[in-house]
Amino acid sequence: MFRDWMNFRLSLGQWNFAGFLMSGSVVVPGRGIKFRPMSDLKPDEGVGRPSEPVEVQRETSASTSRTGGPEIFVPAGTPRGGGMPLSAWVVAGVVVLAILAGLVLAGRKKAPVITGIQPPAPYAVNLPLSGLQMSESTSLSGGKSTFIDGKIRNAGPTTVTGVTVQVLFHNEEQMPPQVETVPMMLIRTREPYVDTQMVSADPIKPGDEREFRLIFESIPANWNMQMPEIHTIRVDTK
Repeated sequence: MFRDWMNFRLSLGQWNFAGFLMSGSVVVPGRGIKFRPMSDLKPDEGVGRPSEPVEVQRETSASTSRTGGPEIFVPAGTPRGGGMPLSAWVVAGVVVLAILAGLVLAGRKKAPVITGIQPPAPYAVNLPLSGLQMSESTSLSGGKSTFIDGKIRNAGPTTVTGVTVQVLFHNEEQMPPQVETVPMMLIRTREPYVDTQMVSADPIKPGDEREFRLIFESIPANWNMQMPEIHTIRVDTK
């Protein structure tokens, strides 16, 4: 009898376990307890359930989110605060620079080209030249320069800020002389070498006398080797 009872209980347990697998629930005899399978549990039941994903929406038409808070994500190329994009500022800057450059170039006057022998400037009578000397130098590259050094004195009542001269190199063929038009440079120092500067860098005041130098990169081959004529054709004053 005892063995038959045990066989009955074992068969009953196998039947309940099979029913649990087939129907998803098990009823234990004599206890009235019913177990539900894990597949019937609701998402909010159980322990250690996975968290639900949070969807973040990107605002494209307003500067704030739907909740009224500050916007986290801003679409690329859209400036905050509704200002102009960076590319617009760059284009505007380029346009302004181009306009300024055009105005500068338009306002810059070209120096007139001097051709032929010009008459002396009216103020030239107040700028006598003296102590004229000629010299030559050869550079390391083989180029030759010719210099005329001398002194200039301002005997007039006005400060001189610039002097332009014409130098006439005569020849022995009785041909018209070669004319060189150059600015007069003042000698700033002679040691350790001769250094020159424009007259405007150190204007010649009334009564002052300064040393000057005229520089020529080339002279005519038929020059008669005599001191050329020097005509002061332009004088700038202030």
